[in-house]
Amino acid sequence: MRKKVTVVGAGNVGANCAVRIADKELADVVLVDVVEGVPQGKGLDILEAGPVEGYDVSITGANDYAPTANSDIVVITAGFPRRPGMSRDDLLMANYEVVRTATEQAVKHSPNAILILVTNPLDAMCWTAFQVSKFPKNRVVGMAGVLDTARYRTFIAQELGVSVENITALVLGGHGDTMVPIVRLTTVGGIPLTELTDQATIDRLVQRTRDGGAEIVKYLKTGSAYYAPSAATVEMVESILKDKKKVLPCAAYLEGEYGVNGLFAGVPVKLGANGIEQIYQVKLQADEQAQLDKSAAAVKELIEVIKQKVGA
Repeated sequence: MRKKVTVVGAGNVGANCAVRIADKELADVVLVDVVEGVPQGKGLDILEAGPVEGYDVSITGANDYAPTANSDIVVITAGFPRRPGMSRDDLLMANYEVVRTATEQAVKHSPNAILILVTNPLDAMCWTAFQVSKFPKNRVVGMAGVLDTARYRTFIAQELGVSVENITALVLGGHGDTMVPIVRLTTVGGIPLTELTDQATIDRLVQRTRDGGAEIVKYLKTGSAYYAPSAATVEMVESILKDKKKVLPCAAYLEGEYGVNGLFAGVPVKLGANGIEQIYQVKLQADEQAQLDKSAAAVKELIEVIKQKVGA
């Protein structure tokens, strides 16, 4: 029996997720979008690349959730970008509605699925999906840390002129400018980064990582990143479907870990067939914990706005 993945949102991130899942022959894919014809057209286009690329998976597009029934994983990428004149709260509530609806439909048709959230603001959208789905916490996970860590590793590799594969790194906290790259645990071929470059360079690399998404938006002007976000999402999909048990930084629901309670935040987790199978607690130094506390407080602010607006 082949695995099945639903991708909600046939925009750039969603479509690229579908392409990467097909390329790796991980599962059949259902691409769902509210815009008539778009998921069907993109799905057919990706399907027709199969004979050239050599993948044998089914890719279909739909405007409703009936074809998504019994999905193993539902990836939610749908959402609005921030537009001129739109406040952060406006964007928050617009995407809250998108994620709420998508989650309700996904749960109705695939009650045993694992939900992977990609929609921003990421940590607040994970909380939304968790509340709406009533799923156990191991089956709701957010994609942020894999992407943030990939950016951090890319910038270090560029700076030092080494292979990205030699760099091991960990980024904790919320997805955004409050993320916490743990420099102390960053190594290059096993050598601590702090032994290979000076503090000023490290500070610059950390800041560039925090601004990674904004840097791409500045170049594109009318859109945001999608190649790296889709690659990061599919690494998570693969670890779950193949039960690889990769240890990856993901947004997970914390109940006291790292001093955070009742919120989603980026932490290292083991991702396997049951979703989040373990949360790893790293002993943080005082300054690292303070940064993580600040990051969690920023997420809590967003949750409070949602609660106020919807009376949750």
